[in-house]
Amino acid sequence: MRKIAVALTKGGVGKTTTAVNLAAGLALAGQRVLLIDVDTQGQAGRMLGCAPTIGLAELVAGTATPDQAIAPARDRLWLLGGGKSLAGLKMLITRKEFGAERTLSEALAPLDDQYDTVILDSAPGWDALTVNVLFYAREVLSPVSLEVMALQGLSDFTQSLASIQRYHPELQLRYVVPTFFDRRVKKSEEIFIQLQSYYAAQVCAPIRYNVRLSEAPGYGQTIYEYASGSIGAADYTALTERIKQDDGTQGNA
Repeated sequence: MRKIAVALTKGGVGKTTTAVNLAAGLALAGQRVLLIDVDTQGQAGRMLGCAPTIGLAELVAGTATPDQAIAPARDRLWLLGGGKSLAGLKMLITRKEFGAERTLSEALAPLDDQYDTVILDSAPGWDALTVNVLFYAREVLSPVSLEVMALQGLSDFTQSLASIQRYHPELQLRYVVPTFFDRRVKKSEEIFIQLQSYYAAQVCAPIRYNVRLSEAPGYGQTIYEYASGSIGAADYTALTERIKQDDGTQGNA
């Protein structure tokens, strides 16, 4: 089972859009996918038109079973919701004297091998939940909007990631996904070239700027449902294919 964290400490780079559409794309390709929302905003559920009242916080706290906490979202796609209750989970984690960083891993252990892929939509910033996500995941996918500050954000994130990798060496930054790519903007092309020079084979084909991607969540739909013929759908299909075709040996449980 692959465990992929969609993560970057900087906000506004398309993390949730990427997590949701990647998860949906893999499900459409025939995989059994669990999408875990690890953000207090709970946007992943809203983007899928789901509003679960029980989710990740209750599962980790032991007040809900996996069957109660995991909601079907689409064919072959399930959601473990986030939201405001995760604030309490952060407090629970920070109060632990030992093994706090593996709280999430321990709670999710019963789900091992029930899915082909687990996608975790992490919140921006660096806190106890982000650390738990990275100790659970084996692969990291970092969306990076093509702007100078996001490039610096990726550099800062990789340094923080190294502190986790010392104790969790299986974790790797496998994918860097350029987002909001617009060839009409000179700086966009320049930053894309910089990303390729710094991260080489980890850089995926860019997700082009597409207004349909920002419209789809308002209808509780994935890009494939809302605008299947759009460039946004084409770009996320290409990303899905790249990840699906990888053997995942560096990221498997």
